[in-house]
Amino acid sequence: MFKLLFLSMAGVAALGAYNLSTGHDLFHLPGARTLRGAVHGTVENTVRNGVSSTAHETSAELKERAVEVKDQASASVHAAALTTKIKAKMALDDGVTASNIGVDTEGSVVTLTGTVASRDEQKRAVRLATETAGVTKVVNHLRVR
Repeated sequence: MFKLLFLSMAGVAALGAYNLSTGHDLFHLPGARTLRGAVHGTVENTVRNGVSSTAHETSAELKERAVEVKDQASASVHAAALTTKIKAKMALDDGVTASNIGVDTEGSVVTLTGTVASRDEQKRAVRLATETAGVTKVVNHLRVR
């Protein structure tokens, strides 16, 4: 019994001396993780996964925002093209004074504002806008003098 106790104590002392010389915890078993190492590894993995997850979320948000901006830009270009077509048609038409008429386009809906000289000029301006390709509705806010 004394030999067994002595061998156990000698083994613990040897393990302790080895661990101290290698910089490990006093009772670290070779191949086993220490509590400090386990916590460090867990924290490291959590931070790494969190940063990776955040980067993926941010990337997805940026892609989504880029699509929104592209769609808004496309809608603005489309609206500007419709406005330009209508203003050009009015400028070329002898029955309409284009400089007195404002054209505002929101999607495919056109709003005409301003003052015209007659009811015929008002009807002609509305018809020119209505007949323009891409226009689905014309809101008439033209006033007759």
